[in-house]
Amino acid sequence: MTVIKVNHATKDYGHGRGIFDVSFEVLKGEAFGFLGPNGAGKSTTIRHLMGFSKLDDGELSINGKNSWKSAANIKHDVGYLPGELAFPKGMTGDQFIEYMAKERQLTDMTRIKELKKIFEVDSSKKIKEMSLGMKRKLAVVTAFMHSPRILILDEPTSGLDPVMQERFIQFTLKEKAEGKTILLSSHIFTEVEATCDRIAIIKDGVVVSTVEALALKQNKNKSFKIEFDSFKDYQTFIENTAFTLSVKRPEQNQVKLSLTDQKMQQLFIELSEVKLKFISEIKFILEDYFMDFYDRKKTVAAGEENLQDGLH
Repeated sequence: MTVIKVNHATKDYGHGRGIFDVSFEVLKGEAFGFLGPNGAGKSTTIRHLMGFSKLDDGELSINGKNSWKSAANIKHDVGYLPGELAFPKGMTGDQFIEYMAKERQLTDMTRIKELKKIFEVDSSKKIKEMSLGMKRKLAVVTAFMHSPRILILDEPTSGLDPVMQERFIQFTLKEKAEGKTILLSSHIFTEVEATCDRIAIIKDGVVVSTVEALALKQNKNKSFKIEFDSFKDYQTFIENTAFTLSVKRPEQNQVKLSLTDQKMQQLFIELSEVKLKFISEIKFILEDYFMDFYDRKKTVAAGEENLQDGLH
């Protein structure tokens, strides 16, 4: 059953900014990752999905309800954590929690107390005096407070320290185990990799790839880093190998290459002709897939630097 549907969504702000023909679906009980650098179109998609803006073209729905026409109803179904936080002026954290509880017609505060304890939230201060991390944790409490069956999380751990990031991941996994449907937008590979069943990669407002997380983990391609005993051995190997080398480092007598299981025997036949210092397998992770895709698109060096800035 499809819970969240993004169908040919387009919003053109001009000058190449916006989202263009974006389509994906999130199934009931699934955790779906929306991965890309800052400015790729993740938050734009989510803001339209929540009904804050109207598309130029396409259709968005949650639980079969049109995101634009049924925005008010949808907000009661969803736990939404925005990427950019905005709170009412002058409120303390406690006042904001009370306000949101009334909006959601909550009278039992048990879950709120549990969330505050888990994320170590001091809600007694005025929100304007809180650190960015505390504001983020306050937003987490209000997103999860009504135990929604659908969670839309936009850069959820932005501003949290590593301990709280890990705590949030574990909490999200617990929510997933309870059958919640989750759309998680992030530029943090480990966060997406740890929680998501499927992952869509967005670049310049376009979804360029959708992949099963399990397929990535079971990827049959293997990568190796090899260091040769001498420059002579290094040179002999690169002059005679049948493999494509992704990295050559003559100053260190090192190479990196990728191959399938079927080619393993051929590699070791070639390596038997030279002397090695070491050979090690490089574990394939989501970041490799992501960066490999960007490399295939021939991202220029300056663009790669900006990408890395956005991803770390």
